[in-house]
Amino acid sequence: MKRQTLVPLLLLGLMLSATAGATVVDELLGEYRAAGAGGFSADRGRALWAREFTGEAGAPRSCVTCHGNDPTQPGRHVKTNKPIDPLAPSVAPRRLTDGKEIEKWFKRNCDWTLGRECTPQEKGDVLTYLRQL
Repeated sequence: MKRQTLVPLLLLGLMLSATAGATVVDELLGEYRAAGAGGFSADRGRALWAREFTGEAGAPRSCVTCHGNDPTQPGRHVKTNKPIDPLAPSVAPRRLTDGKEIEKWFKRNCDWTLGRECTPQEKGDVLTYLRQL
């Protein structure tokens, strides 16, 4: 395929991926509203991102522990040391494009970090924060 054709196709793919992510996030926010949440706040999402909770053996945990302070940058899993791609869709367009994946990781990470599932309000605030980066 010629370069003149390939570049526009790649750009179109990125735009479609970003649009799909916006749609999925909007659908999830609608579900969270239906569950009683609302008035989502990027500021509250950022605060929850950085808030420390007590984990196993009293060790502090937060989203920052693995994902870092800046979700536009890669993180590293604290236990396995595996790299974690950035979460911000502005730098990782395929992030936040699959609702089932988002919910799976919310369940797993909220249980590990907060010691419980995140509320619909918390999930909506974090998604609002991540998508505005």
